[in-house]
Amino acid sequence: MEQIKRWIVDNPTAYSILKYILLVAFVLVLIQLVRRFLRKQIPDSSARYKSQKGIEIVGYVILIILSFSYFTGNIKDFTLVIGLFTAGIAFTLQELILSIAGSLYIFLVKVYKPGDRIEINGIKGDVIDVDSIYTTMMEIGQWVSSDNYSGRIVKLSNAFVFKGPIYNYSQDFPFIWDEFNLPIRYGSDIELAKTIIIKIASETLSDYTKNSKSQWHDVVNKYYIEDAMVEPSLAISLTDNWIQFNVRYIVDYKKRRYTKHLLNDKIREEIGNTEGKIILASTTIEVIKIPEVKIKMNDAH
Repeated sequence: MEQIKRWIVDNPTAYSILKYILLVAFVLVLIQLVRRFLRKQIPDSSARYKSQKGIEIVGYVILIILSFSYFTGNIKDFTLVIGLFTAGIAFTLQELILSIAGSLYIFLVKVYKPGDRIEINGIKGDVIDVDSIYTTMMEIGQWVSSDNYSGRIVKLSNAFVFKGPIYNYSQDFPFIWDEFNLPIRYGSDIELAKTIIIKIASETLSDYTKNSKSQWHDVVNKYYIEDAMVEPSLAISLTDNWIQFNVRYIVDYKKRRYTKHLLNDKIREEIGNTEGKIILASTTIEVIKIPEVKIKMNDAH
């Protein structure tokens, strides 16, 4: 031990270089350990690649700062270097850290759970899995109409729960309001049309109306929200071409498309049985008068 101390005193330059080499080696080993940890913990290849590259960049920046400061004598305590390196790691892995925090937030606050239908970051689908980093959804919509599955499975970072609104179709109240318009021609029996539409809607949607009433009552008691009508309703407006019937009703969030088809089909069939008392309208062009065209021909000489 005395010989080592004597060597250090006799060779300060060599000792300084050796100390610098050890510091650099420590940082490089630390970078590799962090890279290996990320390689094992991050399943997504793209996120894993970006994280590893980020760690490399941060490590090299720290090495440059360390080298400059070491030889100029501005940094005497290696703990400052460790602090800079830790801050660099936190900055590089902020998405990963937010994802882990997001997963805890999802489970504790119960933002959503597997089986819920949600829309987040512009993506709509049914949640099929929630892990420590990603939420996995079966996508709906996009190039297919209404609420049908597109067939794509989407993995979304849990960090998005902190970055925008989350629309939950099924939490607390697994029903949604939907509507469609029916154009009825002027001169039709409007009272008969109103009776037919309300009757069909009430009969077809009776189960949804009954089941939703108690659940909506629970929602009103839980949240600061006004009571709402869950029974089918009808509103009429006059347009230039027809009388527009707007039918509004409540339906199971997974059966919106089928229910709309069922209502339209039954109403169409019942209107057809009125023997012309009710006629569905369409866009028409009425020609009021055809102008007279006079053509004068001169005899050729």
